[in-house]
Amino acid sequence: MMMANGEAVKLAIAGLGTVGAGVIALIEAQGALLTDRAGRGVQVTAVSARDRARDRGVDLSSFEWWDDPVAMAREADCDVVVELIGGSDGVAKAVCEAALDAGRHVVSANKALIAHHGTALAERAERTGAAFGFEAAVAGGVPIVKALREGLAGNRISRVHGILNGTCNYILTEMRETGRPFEDVLADAQALGYAEADPSFDVDGVDAAHKLAILSSLAFGVAVDFAGVHVEGIRRIAPLDLEFARELGFKIKLLGIAEKTAEGVSQRVHPTMVPVDAPIAAIEGVTNAVETEGDFVGSVVLQGAGAGGGPTASAVIADVLDVAAGRRAPIFGVPADALATAQSLPMSVHEGAYYVRLRVIDRPGVIADVTAVLRDQAVSMESIIQRGRDPEEPVDVVMTTHDTTEAAMQQVLAGIDALDAVVEPPTVIRIDRT
Repeated sequence: MMMANGEAVKLAIAGLGTVGAGVIALIEAQGALLTDRAGRGVQVTAVSARDRARDRGVDLSSFEWWDDPVAMAREADCDVVVELIGGSDGVAKAVCEAALDAGRHVVSANKALIAHHGTALAERAERTGAAFGFEAAVAGGVPIVKALREGLAGNRISRVHGILNGTCNYILTEMRETGRPFEDVLADAQALGYAEADPSFDVDGVDAAHKLAILSSLAFGVAVDFAGVHVEGIRRIAPLDLEFARELGFKIKLLGIAEKTAEGVSQRVHPTMVPVDAPIAAIEGVTNAVETEGDFVGSVVLQGAGAGGGPTASAVIADVLDVAAGRRAPIFGVPADALATAQSLPMSVHEGAYYVRLRVIDRPGVIADVTAVLRDQAVSMESIIQRGRDPEEPVDVVMTTHDTTEAAMQQVLAGIDALDAVVEPPTVIRIDRT
């Protein structure tokens, strides 16, 4: 859809939650600034949501209301459809497809949709000549999509990693600072609005995995491959692990890590011990941060608010202004038909060091039995710490290993778990010193 120079770009917004209301509020507050920066105004003309009567804190009276967001995407008087419904399929997907098929530009904050269908949507957009923006889908107000696609376009990216979920980062920060258990801090996060009533997507790592799959595609020029992401969450992290991490010179973060090697692409989300002096270790609370490694630029770190109405609305509007100003770049950095199908490396080939915490009956020969399991898998112990000594009660034993493979480590964990003196499954956290 072509717009005449100077003519305002017209938006139809599907979904009027916190972000949708934030987009409207931002346009009202920054109208003149947006016009100066895009060379034309930005105007909301149509909206759609499930509950028409709900008070969203913004005036909707001048916008055309559509009960059917898919029909709005096809038929409303607009240039850009802003999809803020959420979900990987269903209405959200239908809205984007209808808009693109009608030649309308799309801006979405929907990380699940793009992680599952991003390559197909990019192909659809290119067929119809429409833009498809999703800056708001990854790390909220942190402009990492544009950084990878445009600012770092002169680099081959070998690694991208970061804190991609503010809820988990808040929980781990609070657990470390207060010594309170996961369940208590999660309840606080829910009360503060940082976590949903059902927090599974956040605390089980799925939200971060969606974002990592998108970043991998942008960084490495490969098709989006959510199925190739290894995913673990933070439910098993205890305050004791955070204490031991501090003693060993680390902090525990839920990281998303993607790496490209000659063998293929690895993508993994899991709790990670990082050195206390690493840039990513300083990121606390609900803040997100992403670090990239480029062959010419070296390390680049971006950090900021990863969620919330204002920061996410800011990212949505950044994509809208690109449309308004006629700025276009390939959706994933290269044309959709040039996205490679990379070899997805299984977690079993990962190499690194490990932290393992055991609860054991403190009796003679226990450590010898543990080291025998390590020996049988050719895994070398780096350090060992035992807290307390009580023949009547289980005690905590922590060990760290030198670099080994995930496959060998899983064999070690199975062997240790089978020992009579080990009273609960071992807790394992990968160590990342890069």
